[in-house]
Amino acid sequence: MSEFKPEKLTVTYLPPASIFNPIDNRKYTLTHSDTTGELFLSVGCHFDLEKINPSMRDEVLGEWRRDLGQYTLAGTVYVSGGEFDQQLSNVRFMIFKKELPLALAAMVNGDKGFYTYYPWLLDAPIIVCFESVFPEYQQTLYFGTPRQYLLK
Repeated sequence: MSEFKPEKLTVTYLPPASIFNPIDNRKYTLTHSDTTGELFLSVGCHFDLEKINPSMRDEVLGEWRRDLGQYTLAGTVYVSGGEFDQQLSNVRFMIFKKELPLALAAMVNGDKGFYTYYPWLLDAPIIVCFESVFPEYQQTLYFGTPRQYLLK
């Protein structure tokens, strides 16, 4: 896993979202530059679809969801919809699994002020869904809690 470097992260709030609103359906779109290693996080009430590269599909999406009164940070990564063969899908799956802690650290630290207002969310579960047409890569995995990714 690559180490999270806060100086490589650019955060954009998409109005009406702000550092303290909303909680329900708060959405994160994390993209990156392969050449510079920079990370770009958009925080909003909708995913920042303009930032997603439709041919690469290497973004990490996240959103706060409430189910029966409990909040979960639900993530999604796109492995394959059939445009990538099984071998390339396997590579994409392995890369996503390896790099997700970096992506989650960027999401949590990029929206650090949010947790000042809602500290209980630091202990909410993070669940990430890997989307793929290949059953072995169509998985939902637990990735701990935001507290684990917060820089001290």
